[in-house]
Amino acid sequence: MPTLSNKVVLITGAARGIGAETARALAAKGSKLVLTDVDEAPLRELGLELGDSAVTVVADVRDLTAMEAAVDEGIVKFGGIDLVLANAGISSYGSVLQVDPETFARVLDINILGVFNTVRATLPSLIERNGYILVVSSLAAFAPCPGLAAYNASKAGVEQFANALRLEVAHQGVDVGSAHMAWIDTPLVRDAKEDLGAFREMLDVMPGPFGQTMTVDKCVDAFVDGLEGRKRKVYVPRWVAFAGHFRSVLNSAVADRALLKHVPRLLPKMDAEVAALGRSTSKRNIAR
Repeated sequence: MPTLSNKVVLITGAARGIGAETARALAAKGSKLVLTDVDEAPLRELGLELGDSAVTVVADVRDLTAMEAAVDEGIVKFGGIDLVLANAGISSYGSVLQVDPETFARVLDINILGVFNTVRATLPSLIERNGYILVVSSLAAFAPCPGLAAYNASKAGVEQFANALRLEVAHQGVDVGSAHMAWIDTPLVRDAKEDLGAFREMLDVMPGPFGQTMTVDKCVDAFVDGLEGRKRKVYVPRWVAFAGHFRSVLNSAVADRALLKHVPRLLPKMDAEVAALGRSTSKRNIAR
């Protein structure tokens, strides 16, 4: 298996959560890091912590020019980009009928166009160095949840983006994977649980393991393993792979019954809670 030592890894959404912890794990393995986020203070602190092994760049993934500038800084510092973790993402909460349209669009801009901009900016260097891209999708790509339509749509979208990209760049020596996680205990999920009682209740009524939350370290270990092994798919935890294989069942009328009986009660409650908060996005621009 290839080593991560001295490999240059670009991570978006790196200031907190999974992005920051993955950066720390990669630095411990000897990787060089190009870290981007819109949240300047924690990004700067992480850069100081990691020292010469990292360069930090405040950049919005929605801005292709900004991402190209971040890549240029990484190339100047380390010579090129070998691996990419397209991790930046947000979520929104509330029904399609009630969600703020601008919020809905922002989720798609960050979660889909942000991945495109990240890939577009890094591809020339990745082609030159036979690199690898890991696009962060989700279990949500194939297991829908009412009240999270924008998030579900965006994560399904980036999975197919990764699948199409893989076909385009394989002959140029670049490998592409997508990561699919269940609920991870990041600030994004903790904020939603804290702010929205309906979200907590929705997790409680999800069948089997679908509502369970796991620790960040399990996700980080899987991401590091995926980057090192240039994996086609990364699943956290492993049972998510079975969910992916049986996605047609998860989207069947039979499977719908598990949540349909709760939607009339929980979705209006979620809409009311979101309205009371005066927003329908998470507090931080991070990926779960």
